[in-house]
Amino acid sequence: MAANITPEIRTALKGAGILSNRDMEHFSIRIITENGVLNAQQVAALTEVARRYGDGSIAMTARMTLELGGFRYENLASARELIEQAGLETGGTGKKVRPVVACKGTVCVFGLIDTQALGTEIHKRFYEGYQDVVLPHKFKIAVGGCPNNCVKPDLNDVGIIGQRIPKLNEEKCRQCKKCAVEVECPMSAAAVSENKMPVFDEEICNNCGRCITKCPFGAAEETMTGYKVVIGGRWGKSIRIGTPLNKVFTKEEALDVVEKAILLFKEKGIPGERFSTTIERLGLANVEKELIGNGLLERKAEILA
Repeated sequence: MAANITPEIRTALKGAGILSNRDMEHFSIRIITENGVLNAQQVAALTEVARRYGDGSIAMTARMTLELGGFRYENLASARELIEQAGLETGGTGKKVRPVVACKGTVCVFGLIDTQALGTEIHKRFYEGYQDVVLPHKFKIAVGGCPNNCVKPDLNDVGIIGQRIPKLNEEKCRQCKKCAVEVECPMSAAAVSENKMPVFDEEICNNCGRCITKCPFGAAEETMTGYKVVIGGRWGKSIRIGTPLNKVFTKEEALDVVEKAILLFKEKGIPGERFSTTIERLGLANVEKELIGNGLLERKAEILA
């Protein structure tokens, strides 16, 4: 059967998330999730697909999707039918928006935002919404629930990181001999000043929000729960740490920045280059101006046409 599988067929299968194995006789099927979460029924269905049509293996990928292994070409259609019946899909390859990676911030004790809900929103708006849009290269998005950066948002084309911005309420501060805010700050960004009140060093503070609940008198308050956006990260043969934009955004603003980044890449990117290279070629200041402004969204129809 392998001799009858043309390169064109293999390319089409890869576009659908079905990847040729090294022996060129078998295939792996890549399963896409909205936010990295499956329910028990879906896991059971994938187990049945792997057992019935594959070699029984289910592997985790580096981007928190699943790959079912060891499928013969003649069994692919039946396998995909069962996968679709479970409410799942295959895919995640090609020069387009890739499936979002979201950490477990929704349930994590350090999580500052609902990463799973945001992952689903990004999946529907950009992975599904831009499926037919061919980009210069792949475009990866990651969502981290806090500055611990477990999913490495700053190594993606666009990364979103949850933030809680603290401030001191001087009226509530009792100038304790041992300041709980200073003691609990993991970054040593809060230090007691000459008047015995903690001062937040904005250059050091990473907005993890841990200090906000530590003062027994509530002197450490929250100004906002927001979203830090990092652009131009890349991991692989060539590495670039993403650059944070100079603002903490609301969720709606952060999602608009993601869309503007995709549109900018579509409009200005050169085929074969990653978004990070586009940023370096255009200049960071110029790119940030475009992402903060609304011109790209106003030209959306023109750019996608």
